[in-house]
Amino acid sequence: MLAKLLFLFIFIPFVELMILIRVGDYIGFWPTLALLVVMGLLGFAMVRSQGFYVVQRIKQDLAHGIPPAQSLMDGLYVFAGGLLLITPGLITDMVGLLLLFPPSRLAISKIITPWLVNKLLYSRHWHIHRW
Repeated sequence: MLAKLLFLFIFIPFVELMILIRVGDYIGFWPTLALLVVMGLLGFAMVRSQGFYVVQRIKQDLAHGIPPAQSLMDGLYVFAGGLLLITPGLITDMVGLLLLFPPSRLAISKIITPWLVNKLLYSRHWHIHRW
C-alpha cells in the first residue's frame, strides 16, 4: 500500500512536471499555459454537462423502478474525471477527459467496474450480510 501511495503522490507528479517542462521547451511557456487553461475549462464544462446528464439518468431509473447501479458508476467516473482535471498536468487531463466522454467512459467502465466490484466484495475489510 505504501508503494502505491508513493507512486501516486511522487512518481506521477514528477512525470507530469517533466512532460510540462518538455512541452514548454517545445512550444513555449505561454502556449503551454494556455493549453492547461483550455483543458481545465473544457474539463469544467464537460464535468458540468455530464454531471447533469448522470443525475437525470439516476432520476429516470428511479422513476421507472430500475436500480441506478450503472448510472451511479457513471457518476463515480465523472467525479474521478473531474478530480483528475483539477490536478495540473497533461496525462491526468487526458485521462480525466476520457472519463468524461460517454463512449470512452463505457469502454473504461467495462474494465474497471468488474475489478472494483471484485475488490469490494472479496476484500477482507468488508463483510456483506445476506439474509
